[in-house]
This record gives sequence, C-alpha cells and structure tokens, in this order.
Amino acid sequence: MKILIVKLSAIGDVIHTLPSLNAIRKHYPDAHITWLIEEAASSLVVGHEALNRVIISKRKQWIKKVFGPSCLKNIKEAYQFIKKLRDTEYDLIIDFQGLLKSGILIALAKGKRKAGFDKGMEHMEHSYIFLNERIPPVNMDNHALLRNLMLINALGIKSKEIEYKIPVSDHTRKFIDSILVRHGIKSPELLVAINPVAKWETKLWDNRKFALLADRLIEKYNTSVIFTGSHSDKSTMENIMSFMSKKAVNLAGKTTLKTLAALYEKTRFVISTDTGPWRTGPFGSKHKILRSGVECSPCFKRQCSTIDCMKQISVEQVLDAANSILS
Repeated sequence: MKILIVKLSAIGDVIHTLPSLNAIRKHYPDAHITWLIEEAASSLVVGHEALNRVIISKRKQWIKKVFGPSCLKNIKEAYQFIKKLRDTEYDLIIDFQGLLKSGILIALAKGKRKAGFDKGMEHMEHSYIFLNERIPPVNMDNHALLRNLMLINALGIKSKEIEYKIPVSDHTRKFIDSILVRHGIKSPELLVAINPVAKWETKLWDNRKFALLADRLIEKYNTSVIFTGSHSDKSTMENIMSFMSKKAVNLAGKTTLKTLAALYEKTRFVISTDTGPWRTGPFGSKHKILRSGVECSPCFKRQCSTIDCMKQISVEQVLDAANSILS
C-alpha cells in the first residue's frame, strides 16, 4: 500500500493534520506513506516516525525568483520536484489542503484513488475537480483537526485518538537547554512563553499590554518569561521589552520549529495571538481562549479600521486565565 498525504501549509494546519497521519499509520501499519509539503512547515514532518518519505515543494521560492538571475536553477529544481512527485504510483492520495495549489499537484501525481472533500467546503478553490473520490462536505464549524479525521473516517480509517508525535529529538531538547542556560535560565520553576506577533493586523494585541502582562507574571509568580517568534519579529519583541521594568528573554529568530516545540515542552503555558479559535485554534481542554465578544468577531479579515475585538481584551483578563491554569 502506497499513500500520499497532501498538506502543503501552513504550520498550524500541518500540526492539525498530524493526528490523521498517525491514524493512517495505525490503520495501514505496513504502508509506505509519503507527505507532500511546502518548505516552511517541512521540519514538522521530516523525521516523523509515521512517515517513510517527505517531498518538499519550494513553490514560493521558485515563483519569487522566476525572473531573477537564478531562473534556470529554479526551473531545474522545479522539474526535479515534479519528477520526484511522479516517480511513484500511489494506491491512495489524500488531499487535506483543499486548495488550487494542492489540486494541481494531485493532478500531476500518479494515483489510483485521489480523495478529498467534494464541493461545498469553504475556500476550496474548486480543488475537488482534481479528485476521483469525492467525500461529502462537512460543517466548517468543526475544528480543522476534526474535519481531517472526518475525511479519513469516510475513507474507512477510524480513529478516536489525538496524537501528534512531532519529531523532537533528545539532541534538540539539549540544544534548547543550552540556549536557556546562556540566557541565565537554569531549571526554572516556572517558565512562560509569549508569542506576540501575527501576520494579520487584526490578530495583534498592543505591545504595551504585552509588556505589562510579562511584568505582572514575573512579579506575581516569579516566572521566567521568553518571547518567541521569527527573525522578522525581533524588533517587535525589542519594542515590547523596552516598556518592561523586569527582565525577559528575546528568542525571536533563534529557534527552528523543532527547537520551538522543545522549548514549549518546558513551559507551563504559552500565551499567543490568533483568531477564529473554534475552527483552527488550540484543540482539547488544556487551554483558555480569550475573546472580547464584540458582535463582528470573529470576522476573519486581515485588516480592520478599529480592531476593537483585540483592544477590548485587558491585561487582567489574561492574568486571570493564567491564574486559573496555574491554580
């Protein structure tokens, strides 16, 4: 049995697909399972115990440099990628992405069964036209993780367990330990990570509020606070920390996805921004979701003239949520 999983992006969506991967592996213990993924999220699945192979698409890089000096090199890389995609005839290809970009790659891939949701799912971009096995759509208000499980359930793959098994090695855990020690954090009794930056303007909380929140956590709980994010987020973290009276650590740009996972393993909790929590937010019961409850929220818009939904969330609300977890 040869299976191809197609989930190209984004990081959170890939994580929400991992339980389905583990369910597929349990159902087909001897299958050869390949995952087709874009470069940004690839480290989440490379080395995963349930996978035999990972094929990485550098689509964004190829498009960005299509007219640049490395044009010929990119064309050759793209050709080799397509060749690799087509070197196997799969018994089953599963489209977890449901977008045009995944549909085109599924059309290029060789497969006897090409399965995914039929028309009727939000934001599908007509991806169903590339499938020969179309699963009836499900309610989009189901969490993304559950929608993935519903998809494979319709294919006869049953699972009630939620397992991620992100491939974090002992070497990676030791590496993050060394980073913490380098910043003066040695076996902290309480470690809290704050991830304050998002790509959408409508997901952002005020930097001064993050600063006050971090100070209050340190004062009240004697915690060590670490700010996490990408290299481009570094200046935002520095701005937040400039408003603080207490000391915190800025690890923006200093972690990979796997070292970040190792870091989060060590924290008591993570405070992060997001929107639309019932669809794509944290799954399970070990979390608190804070919303202001304004009538238009969530709107799923990238820009807003007021962003009242975020402005109305207070530092005290976040502290109360933290206290309920700690107690």
